[in-house]
Formats: sequence, C-alpha cells, structure tokens
Amino acid sequence: MNTQTETSPAPSINEGDLQRLVEFAQLVTSAQDALSDDMVNRLASALSEGITLLDRLTRNEGFTHLLRELDRVENQRFLICMSNAFTAASRELATAPPSTGGIGGLLKLMSDPGTQEGLRLLAFVGARMSNSLREVHRRGL
Repeated sequence: MNTQTETSPAPSINEGDLQRLVEFAQLVTSAQDALSDDMVNRLASALSEGITLLDRLTRNEGFTHLLRELDRVENQRFLICMSNAFTAASRELATAPPSTGGIGGLLKLMSDPGTQEGLRLLAFVGARMSNSLREVHRRGL
C-alpha cells in the first residue's frame, strides 16, 4: 500500500494553445477599445430591458399558452397563410383604383366569394373567441 498521495500529471500546454489565448485576449481588448462608454451603457440597458421583458413574458400564463398554441403545426400553417394574405392584399391594394363607394360598390364587394369567405373566417374566429371569453370569465381565470 502506498501512503503517498498520488497526483495526476499537469496537463501540458502547447504553443498553439497559448497562441489562441493571446489571439482571444487581443480580440477582447479590441472590442473594449471599439466600444465607447455610451455604447457600453446602451448595451447594458438593452440587455437589462431584454431580461426584464423575458421575465415578464415567461410569467404571463396567457402568453405562454399562446406560444404553445402557435407551436402546433396547423397554427403555423395558418400564420403562414395569413402573412401571405397580408402581403398579397397590400400589393393588390397599392395597385387597385380607389373605391367608388356607394351602395352599388358595397353590393358588388359583398357578392365577391372571396369577401364572403373572409367574413366567414372572421365569424368563426369571433364566435369561438366569444365562447372562450365567456368560459374564462365564468371560471374566473
């Protein structure tokens, strides 16, 4: 039995490791030199506000529920369709002549199948939202 404490050999440091450390130190020094006091203060403020916002968002039950719902494939597809619709509608509106107004224009708009489908979608969402709001208030959530 050996009563002496055995020590593991010290890891060897080669010249390549030292060179990488020197280069890293130079990088940090260059970054420090490039940042003014004002930039450092703004960066610290932005990080602080970002952490505060993240804390508030993670404590918000409604927001975390929304994120879970948005993680569902069908909701991701819905968001893609909605963003594509916004883009197309923006382009179409930019090139379309102004509405002439009046009852005739309104009737023409209402007879468009696309308008009817859009109103139908809004009606579905509105009905489900109303039911959900009633349930939330009934439960007291």
